[in-house]
Amino acid sequence: MRFQPPRPKSDDERILPLINVVFLLLIFFMLAGKLAATDPIEVDPPRSMSEGAVEARELVIVMAADGRLAFDGLVIDEAALRAAVAERLKGETPLRVWLKADSMAESMDAIAIMEILREAGVERLKLLTVPAGQDGAG
Repeated sequence: MRFQPPRPKSDDERILPLINVVFLLLIFFMLAGKLAATDPIEVDPPRSMSEGAVEARELVIVMAADGRLAFDGLVIDEAALRAAVAERLKGETPLRVWLKADSMAESMDAIAIMEILREAGVERLKLLTVPAGQDGAG
């Protein structure tokens, strides 16, 4: 009785399980990962009835409900904010400056931050909001 020698497996048959594992890992990391950098302070922006296109942001100042400030991913105080913004604006074309304040923050605190930014040389400031829901909450 003659036995046939075992047929060698093709390269495709050996690499197929590896490809399956790679695709499963890719799908897992796409679902589990975050692509955007998170703010150092948790904020809930106010709602806005108008919807405008979000443009590229250059400078983003984050203001928490308790008045804490963050700039460039670091929590800072008002004096350091004034100095940091003035330094970034020095010698460059006017940059867009965005203020992302928590909806529960005091409006007078937000106005005080706007004044600090004006003194630092900011000419145009935009307040970041999120679109209002369908129920018309504002």
